[in-house]
Amino acid sequence: MTNQTINTTPYPDQKPGTSGLRKRVSVYRQPNYVENYIQAIFDSLEGFEGQTLVIGGDGRFFNDVAIQTAIRIAAANGFGRVLVGQDGLLSTPAASHIIRHHQAFGGLVLSASHNPGGPDGDFGIKYNIGNGGPAPEKITDAVYARTKVIDSYKIANDRDVQLAILGIQNCGGMIVEVIDPVADYAALMQTLFDFNAIRALFASGFSMVFDAMHAITGPYAHAILEEQLGASAGTVINGKPLPDFGGGHPDPNLVYCKDMHDLLMTPAGPDFGAASDGDGDRNLIIGKNRFVTPSDSLAILAANAALAPGYAKGIAGIARSMPTSAAADRVADKLGIEMHETPTGWKFFGNLLDAGRVTICGEESAGTGSNHVREKDGLWAVLLWLNIVAVRKQSVDQIVREHWATYGRNYYTRHDYEEVDAGIANGVVDDLRARLAGLPGQNFDDLQVAYADDFTYHDPVDGSISTKQGIRIGFTDGSRIVVRLSGTGTVGATLRLYLERYEAADGRHDLETQAALEPLIRLADVLCGLKQRTGRQQPSVIT
Repeated sequence: MTNQTINTTPYPDQKPGTSGLRKRVSVYRQPNYVENYIQAIFDSLEGFEGQTLVIGGDGRFFNDVAIQTAIRIAAANGFGRVLVGQDGLLSTPAASHIIRHHQAFGGLVLSASHNPGGPDGDFGIKYNIGNGGPAPEKITDAVYARTKVIDSYKIANDRDVQLAILGIQNCGGMIVEVIDPVADYAALMQTLFDFNAIRALFASGFSMVFDAMHAITGPYAHAILEEQLGASAGTVINGKPLPDFGGGHPDPNLVYCKDMHDLLMTPAGPDFGAASDGDGDRNLIIGKNRFVTPSDSLAILAANAALAPGYAKGIAGIARSMPTSAAADRVADKLGIEMHETPTGWKFFGNLLDAGRVTICGEESAGTGSNHVREKDGLWAVLLWLNIVAVRKQSVDQIVREHWATYGRNYYTRHDYEEVDAGIANGVVDDLRARLAGLPGQNFDDLQVAYADDFTYHDPVDGSISTKQGIRIGFTDGSRIVVRLSGTGTVGATLRLYLERYEAADGRHDLETQAALEPLIRLADVLCGLKQRTGRQQPSVIT
């Protein structure tokens, strides 16, 4: 079969966000849109001739088409081998592990994560480097620059790969190996967690529900939770990946998993509930009568990590994204280990993990992970929670309450204003940014501003600097207001407001979260004018 060089014209909108290039499916279906972007990625890389590329996605609509295109472009550009998940399926953390385990040059992860799927939904392509993590900004900036001037792409003139059949095939002279998407990842989990203790937990009658949301984690959860760990059949619900996620929104929060949450709040509900998102990198944790916030979950997992065999020698440090609550900081302080605050985006954790500076990382957006891969990992967080429950022989609620009694509680919430007109959203942020210098020292009722800035991150490993990563307004009592625009949406802009208040270990830990944060919520509206400027009386989502 021959390779072809096809002339093309650039698209002006192929600038990657924090997790790759996410657009509506209708945008990706434009002529040469996929081809341009993948070729621009390869044009921005060096040294991959004859090397291995990993390709896989979350099973959403258009995955199959884009994967076939990616394989043919990889062949024409000189890759020696592609590893692709059976049926094109690979969770994002599994893709990261396979890149590392098989010493691949890098990988293409096809997903729009927690965004809706289907013909009218979203799609995305992200490039991961050889350490298994998302490409750093120096690569994504180069990719974007290339997309603006690209005039041709290379593609193998060959038939489609049979993605349903395990084994070796050929495309344009390149080896294509279709692999079991679960096996390598499941083997890794066995090295990290006490499977015998978790099996005994389930054998004792412990009950659980795991909502795979008709997304990628279904096959992984069936294999690990039910087949290997002995959870009862039916523990995993919505376990078959579907192109439109069954018409649902694969975001594991209290809006889209409300039925599971409500069940866990009843006497008849199971002992433990969990969920993961479209590509398997986010998690939701709910115990009987206890929802665990992502920020608290990060802190509790870090504080108890040594109970799992993979972390028995302790952890080197913790990293969190800037908007994530400071609950993990208190754990790091008590353990005497490093604590790092980074911009939002898992790629910022990569250098710290590679350098051995941190072991566990997390984001308030329900992403948690460790140095076992270079992505956040939803099922990993669920398994670590199960390991902790099995060893401590306590309920989730007991574990959370004991944590607060030791470290204090960080009351925390995030208010999302989705699909806001981009001009209005940018105006809110720009106007607030212009006022920052005058805020320190000002008093608002009982709150005095201690600092106000636009977060700039100085990477302690490579010295790189990332500016304008979110507005922080901190108060003398430890409270915070953070405002930032999200880079993971596809329409308009998502304006995110983060609010945090610390209650000491001997304080009141049983307040309703929104009530505890009500003064900060009111002040944030005064400072930003969100209701007036967006016309929204309520956020789209509260977490």
